[in-house]
Amino acid sequence: MTTLPALPTPGTPSGLDTASLTGLKRVAQYYVVTAFLALLIGVLIGPLQALNYAGIDAYPAVARIPLLRNIIGSYYQGLTLHGVLNALVFTQFFTSGWLLYLPLRALDVRPSLNFAWFTYWMMLVGLLTAAVPLLRNDATVLYTFYPPMEASPVFYIGAAVMVAASLLVAAQVILAWIGWKRTHPGQVTPVVAYMGVATWLMWVIAALGLVTEVVGLLIPWSLGLTAGVDPLLARTLFWWTGHPIVYFWLLPAYVSWYAFLPRQAGGRLASEGLARLAFALFLVFSVPVGLHHQYADPNISSAWKTIHMFLTFLVAVPSLLTAFSVAAALEDAAHARGGRGVLGWVRFLNWRDASMTGQVLAMVSFIFGGAGGIVNASYAFAPIVHNTAWIPGHFHITVGTATTLSFMAITFWLVPHLTGKRLQSPRLALPSVWLWFAGMMLFAVGMHWQGLAGVPRRSHLSAASQGVYDAMQIAVPRALTGISGVVLLIAALLYFWVLLRTLLSPRMDDPEATAMPTSDAISPSSPTLAGASALVRRTEPLLALAGAALLLTLLVYLPVIGPMIAAYQAVPGHRLW
Repeated sequence: MTTLPALPTPGTPSGLDTASLTGLKRVAQYYVVTAFLALLIGVLIGPLQALNYAGIDAYPAVARIPLLRNIIGSYYQGLTLHGVLNALVFTQFFTSGWLLYLPLRALDVRPSLNFAWFTYWMMLVGLLTAAVPLLRNDATVLYTFYPPMEASPVFYIGAAVMVAASLLVAAQVILAWIGWKRTHPGQVTPVVAYMGVATWLMWVIAALGLVTEVVGLLIPWSLGLTAGVDPLLARTLFWWTGHPIVYFWLLPAYVSWYAFLPRQAGGRLASEGLARLAFALFLVFSVPVGLHHQYADPNISSAWKTIHMFLTFLVAVPSLLTAFSVAAALEDAAHARGGRGVLGWVRFLNWRDASMTGQVLAMVSFIFGGAGGIVNASYAFAPIVHNTAWIPGHFHITVGTATTLSFMAITFWLVPHLTGKRLQSPRLALPSVWLWFAGMMLFAVGMHWQGLAGVPRRSHLSAASQGVYDAMQIAVPRALTGISGVVLLIAALLYFWVLLRTLLSPRMDDPEATAMPTSDAISPSSPTLAGASALVRRTEPLLALAGAALLLTLLVYLPVIGPMIAAYQAVPGHRLW
């Protein structure tokens, strides 16, 4: 009889020996490589979506390619694959490897490698299980998989296994931190570990909505065990997770922006206390915000929608803290290189470093993404852009640029650090990040512009009658959107050439020869609670903050969900493909 690896206990001995560190790096490498393989497939589908919004229907040409005919049979199947692979699979695998490795290394805690490998293979099995109905056009329900559109139960089961695996990664990191706290009483959690644990605690709370929807509603419904499902209840549970998942994408990038980017730029982290405060605020306020995605949904009180709107605005506070802190760190780096002036210091940054450049460009993109997010969260403005091309334009400069471009840039040092292989074709790394940024900005401008003109999202416009579309007089944004797909394809090919050449090259160094670029701080925190500032002491109890986050989430969701359960309206499933 096969037994599963035991969940790590808080008492795991400290001290990463060489064998444990090597094993941990190997697990992280597998997570990261799997993530980017998913991204590769997803981005190769992306230009088809961009061309669609330029009025060019490329799907008939795809249908003539035997290898692709049965796996990208329609615009909607392609859109589902693109969204699931890029927004769910890529981000989840990368974050699981990144935020497994960093916190355990920072805490100097010996991991349970058997359990770490178990979570990886479990996540991979979940991915492959969900992939079968996706590729068979049996789960073309888009990223949000709203009922009453019904997918194969195999898709829902695979997705549930993937999420469960990520929660087990969270458990390993959180329990390791608890064990570290017990063996290091009175000490302050290292800032990298603090940010990692805060992210995982937020995800545990955020995932409750999706887990409840998939396990409690969608799987029994798709198996025929229930007569139907309530679409409004399912949508509400989805958005319990659906907006916080944005921070599950972004916070791993923030870890790098705070902890590593300043050192890569030649500067220092501005303040450890502010970094901790930002992650503490994200932990508390990231989850109870989902109803701002449901302003158009009936049977939800306007009062609760308004409360969620104000809570969403509060999430802007830690993002603004991050903007201030990271900009201060970059300015510190530029001043060390001779930069002066209000903005003149910007040109003194090391723009030849592809890893630094990619992350700075990702941050620039997020300025526009954050501004657009305020529009989306506003009860007054959201109806103007709801379900228009504005929305995919927005999240392509959040997850598509701020997150994805950061992760791409991180790999330029992370992969050599994990493998001992030197970065290959480094001269192509720099244009790859600039082209990705340029392509995403073109796409964002084109799609935001089309959205304001009333062009709908999730529509196979290029196959429809072009009369109405042509009469909208949006030739410029259509052209920008189409060009963006070509630019992004070139950027992706350059990036993956660098990555794959690096992975396939022989090992040349000890992996530790590529050191982690951990930043010093202008204002560091004391290693002990007794000597730490009041801000550090008050943000240190992450479990208490997680409890407050869960309580706040329940307070603003249970009064909304309770009446839906009491007046449950079962709707049978529909398949429109």
